[in-house]
Amino acid sequence: MEDDLVQRIASNPKYKELKAKRTRFGWWLTLAMMVVYYGFILLVAFDKAFLAQRMGAGVMTLGIPIGFGVIVFTILITAFYVNRANNEFDELSQAISKAVLK
Repeated sequence: MEDDLVQRIASNPKYKELKAKRTRFGWWLTLAMMVVYYGFILLVAFDKAFLAQRMGAGVMTLGIPIGFGVIVFTILITAFYVNRANNEFDELSQAISKAVLK
């Protein structure tokens, strides 16, 4: 019984669509995160003088808001993924369930 269910799910066109969309979206978010994170790490490694520039007359350097921006970017892309998963991906999952469990 379970093998039959797995086969019906795997052969469903909506499942293939869900799998392709989720995989493609995940790779784009991974690429974006890697560019931002490793870009920051490369700045730390190779351009310390740029990050050490003071902002105004205080003690804050440019590296602090850029580092904070990396954290905020991570939160934003996570929220973006959750929003898309809760809307588009869940709708496709429900459509698959309805079609397969008839």
